[in-house]
Order: sequence, then C-alpha cells, then structure tokens
Amino acid sequence: MRRVPIRYVAVLAASLVAWQAIAASHAFPSFTFPSPANTWDAFLQTLHHGYQGSTLLADLGVSLQRVSIAYVGAVAIGVVLGFAMTQSRVVFTIVDPYLQFLRPIPPLAYIPLFVVWFGIGEMPKVLLILVSTVPVIVINTINGVRSTPNYRIELARNLGANRRQILTRVIFPSSLPDIFTGMKVAIGVAWSTLVAAELIAASRGLGWLIEQAGTELQTGIVVTGIILIGIMGYLMDVGIRLLERLVIPWRDRV
Repeated sequence: MRRVPIRYVAVLAASLVAWQAIAASHAFPSFTFPSPANTWDAFLQTLHHGYQGSTLLADLGVSLQRVSIAYVGAVAIGVVLGFAMTQSRVVFTIVDPYLQFLRPIPPLAYIPLFVVWFGIGEMPKVLLILVSTVPVIVINTINGVRSTPNYRIELARNLGANRRQILTRVIFPSSLPDIFTGMKVAIGVAWSTLVAAELIAASRGLGWLIEQAGTELQTGIVVTGIILIGIMGYLMDVGIRLLERLVIPWRDRV
C-alpha cells in the first residue's frame, strides 16, 4: 500500500491552521464561519444525536445509495450508448442533438418536471443524478472509440477478425482509458448533483442535511455535510482509480 505523500499532510495541516486563524481573528461572525473545533463538535453532535430526527450515518447511507444507483446506471447506459453512436450513423444522428441540448441544462431545471412525472419518492432523485452524469460517460466513450489507432484495427482485420471481434477485443480495450476518465469525472458530477436531487421533498440525505441546517444557520452542520460529501467523492474516485489499474494495468506503462 502506497504511503500518503508528506506534502499532502502538510497542505492539510496548513489548511486547518489557516482555517483556525481566520476563525480566531473574528473577521466573520462565529455563526457564519465556524472554527475547526466548532465544526468537529457539530459533527459529533450530529453523529450521536442526529439532526431533525435523522442520524448522520443514516443521511450518509441514503445519499450513498442514491449516488451509487444513479452512477452505476449512468456508466452502463453511457458506455452502451456511446458505442452505439460510434457504430451506427442513424443512432448518432438521433441521439447527438439531444445529448448536446441536455448537457448545459443545470440539474435544478429538471426538478419541477421530475416531481410532476415521477412524484416525490426515490425515482426522481436517482434520475436527476443519472441524467446529469450520462452525458459525461457517453462523450468520453465516443472519444475513446474514435481515438483507437487505425493500425490496431487493420492488424486485427488482416489476422481474420470479424467486426464483433474487432469491437470487443480491439476497440473496447483501447477505449477503456477514456471510459475510466469519464467515470472519474462523472463521480464528481454525481455528488455535486446530489444536493439538487435531495431538494425533491427529501427527509434524509447529506444534501437535505446541508439545506435544512443552512436555513437554521447551523453552519457547523453545513460544513460537516460538505466535508463528508468531499470525502465520499474522493474515496469513490480512489476506488475507480484502483479498478482502473486492475482492468488496464498497461496504461501506466504506455
């Protein structure tokens, strides 16, 4: 297991010192800029006693479930759709205009429609995250397929490979680096969309926790929720990177 570089520890320590120094200077009111100690107290309070009837671990579990379901679905849909768009001009012509149209639309814009169409249960929350992440996977998959060197395809064809074999044994492995790049970007998009998704009549979740605590000026709890989202996003990114090393170990040697 690789050790954490000392420079990362130094940056984290310096950030905490600067945070504490700003809080101690009283440049901002304490309720708007909580110190690290106050944030830690808010974390422990929420962890042990919960907030508005929901514990911190329950909120974390609900958010993690929503993000995971949407993310796995987005990867599956995005990879299949990306390959279909590169292999069929008809599919590309039909899907690409919608893809380019939907990309710049912020997640909050979908909330009223999703509530009308799907109600206020889990479905609209998961779909909101999924819709936000699918375009990232699709675009990176397309880039990966199109960046496959022609000499690999020609070599496989000269050796007698058919179209299916070229697709599964040449193009797909060659596109994996770009697909994993899209997966790493998409996990950040998924967690950033979580707060918007949990505005849909939620009663649990980290996004709900942040929004509710913010309305009551509980900034220590708000910062706790933000830090947890950042930590979970980072840990999932690390997991994707480890999976990438297992699936395409040759990438670091190219």
